[in-house]
Amino acid sequence: MIDFTFTQEQEDFRKQVAEFVKAKIAPKVKDMEKNKGADKEVVEAVKEAKLTGIFIPKAYGGLGLGYVARLIALEEIAKVSPGVSMMLQIFGLGIEPILKSGSAEQKEKYLPGLASGEKLATVAVTETTGGSDPTGIETTYTKESDYYILNGRKIMLTNAPVANTFVVLAKDPNNPKAFSTFIIEDTFEGFKRGKDWNEIGLHGCSVGEILLQNCKVPQGNLLGEEGKGMRVAMSAIGEVGRSGMVGVGLGILSALLEQSVNFSKKRILYGKPISNLQTIQNKIAQMKLDLEVSSLLGYRAASMQDKAQRCDLEFAMAKYYTTEAAQRCAKMAVDIHGGYGVVEESIVTRLLRDAFVLGPSAGTSDIMTVIIARAAIG
Repeated sequence: MIDFTFTQEQEDFRKQVAEFVKAKIAPKVKDMEKNKGADKEVVEAVKEAKLTGIFIPKAYGGLGLGYVARLIALEEIAKVSPGVSMMLQIFGLGIEPILKSGSAEQKEKYLPGLASGEKLATVAVTETTGGSDPTGIETTYTKESDYYILNGRKIMLTNAPVANTFVVLAKDPNNPKAFSTFIIEDTFEGFKRGKDWNEIGLHGCSVGEILLQNCKVPQGNLLGEEGKGMRVAMSAIGEVGRSGMVGVGLGILSALLEQSVNFSKKRILYGKPISNLQTIQNKIAQMKLDLEVSSLLGYRAASMQDKAQRCDLEFAMAKYYTTEAAQRCAKMAVDIHGGYGVVEESIVTRLLRDAFVLGPSAGTSDIMTVIIARAAIG
């Protein structure tokens, strides 16, 4: 038989995260909406709670709780602040390549700091010429003495303004089929932060770009094998990046359902709560169904991940369904709230903006359908 319940340890962890969110994140939501970027106090609170090290093994100072626990944390945080959840999920995306492809020396050097939050990570793949097609990137690497020299510009990087550890994908200019991945620190010669980007939603996390201008990277910071970096970067995005988007989406779906049910019970029209109207009930039923389906898809994939089973297809399906569901349910929630659903002070208005940022993140819905179709066709 399949058990669809959390273990006691996972349930206890969920409650701890919920309490943390209530105490440390909820009071800062209005400030984050106003300022849009990452909040220093929230970042410090996340560090102190060791939420950056949820799936990092205890041997490196992490909590060692696995990927289901990570999904639990992301969902609980996103119920209150999808932006902070997004920030945390990208920290994890930057950690995964080092955890899975790093050498023993690299793990010893970087994982303890990433677990404690002393170091904050992100992945740098996207460029103006390469998003859904990562082979289109123009960032290059060449060898010079004991260093690799990288040149290029990475854009739309979540956490770029606050991160200090970057997993960067680059290509060999003399062999356009050879891609390598590097661990770059913000103190390296030739590293520079570019402009910040402003998204319509997910306020509470920062987005920016980095510039690599003859950036000197020690050869010991090559991650994995030279020429085989595409697999390193994309496997992390496929299983941890998309898993994270599912977590953010689940929190949004849960919040949308809660807000819609509560409002429909209080809003009186025709002498009775609008929750008595079948049209409203139909919308709420669809929202409940979308939440349950998304949860089943997401946690199934995460449980496979904890068992070290391949789960990129499962996360592609979960990412597609959950992020699309978040967008359509946000529209339904706004419809249920009527005029209250289109004022900036409304929670569902904020969640609508947040939901529409999920679609292109970690692979567009169109790319997810390509992955799913290829698996089905064989």
